Amino acid sequence: MKSILMIGMGKFGHLLCMNMAELDNEIMIVDEDEERLSDLLPLVTSAQIGDCTNVEVLKSLGIRNFDVCFVCISGNFQNSLEITSLLKELGASYVVSKAERDIQAKFLLRNGADEVIYPERDIAERAAKKFSSNHVFDYLELTDDYGIYEIPLLREWIGKSIRELDFRVRYKVSILGIKTGEDLSLLPSPDDTFEREQHLMVIGKKKDIDRILQKM
Repeated sequence: MKSILMIGMGKFGHLLCMNMAELDNEIMIVDEDEERLSDLLPLVTSAQIGDCTNVEVLKSLGIRNFDVCFVCISGNFQNSLEITSLLKELGASYVVSKAERDIQAKFLLRNGADEVIYPERDIAERAAKKFSSNHVFDYLELTDDYGIYEIPLLREWIGKSIRELDFRVRYKVSILGIKTGEDLSLLPSPDDTFEREQHLMVIGKKKDIDRILQKM
């Protein structure tokens, strides 16, 4: 459980808040618009109406008490940049700011953000990867080079074990889990045998996973 400050409760802020609350974090939310706060009140520890470009408002929040501060403002990059900078000046431990474009990310990082997230871009990339291939059931990008993929079995794998296939050496990717229907078995044994209709959760370089996909 962590202590979280979230500034800007638009669509992304709402979704992030609900997910953070499900994980039992202590959350304070702040927005200039009272209506954006009302439906989240049962989920959070505290809420405040205020303009966080005002340094006195930020000081009143006790910035140093939070493990992570999220700047979730959309549509007003100037405000996002100012708030990010002020948070670090006031001693915020870790600031995560939302960006919509690469140029925004560069400015946010230069002005105090410890990390930048691109929710719209990440969703678009994931959807493009998933729906452009008949053989990718889910996808999560880890870095520019690495990802986690849910893929079906090659016909030649059925009835054979991970050890028998020498999977890691032959394909240069690691198996995180074996999915049978809705059941996911994580970190399978080398002696586990593949069965028809199973899917694999694999992690590795995109170029190595693409080589597997080309055989399907």
